[in-house]
Amino acid sequence: MTLERSLTSDVLLRVATLDDAAGFAAAQVRNRDHLAPWEPVRSEAWFTEAGQKERFQAQLERHKNGQVVPWLMISGDRVVGAMTLTDIVPGPFRSTSLGYWVDVELLGRGLATKAVQAVAELADTELRLHRIEASTLVENVASQRVLEKCGFVQIGSAPDYLHIAGAWRDCHLFQRILNTRAPGEI
Repeated sequence: MTLERSLTSDVLLRVATLDDAAGFAAAQVRNRDHLAPWEPVRSEAWFTEAGQKERFQAQLERHKNGQVVPWLMISGDRVVGAMTLTDIVPGPFRSTSLGYWVDVELLGRGLATKAVQAVAELADTELRLHRIEASTLVENVASQRVLEKCGFVQIGSAPDYLHIAGAWRDCHLFQRILNTRAPGEI
């Protein structure tokens, strides 16, 4: 199974490794203010190599068990974003949830759109999933545009859906149907 894609001439999408903990922590420090309105309140350990190494160990164990795919966007030797499929459900549901972020220094280059599209294609062709769901805060219009460009449609809204930036926040819910294959069909 190949879960790697070149997104641009200088950005690679690949599955995270334990060796990426320091680079991810540095990216989180660099993007702390940029990401704060869109993410849960993070402990100080989140911004350290040790904290990320512990998190990566758990996440990579879940990846090995087919429950999550933790991709990083890498430019040179820097982590410049992440795409994560979580709660991968096999069987008749064949569904997953998508979360993502892009480095503040690379905004406006279409990188999120390219990465979401690549993840959707890999979820279909390599992971053999049927659908991907995603949620955005109601006011996160930029992320909603990315999802819509990638074939996601809004399927509803949910009040007090996620605890983000210290408060329960309303979200729009999206999904993309990847295919109509029956489970197990090639």
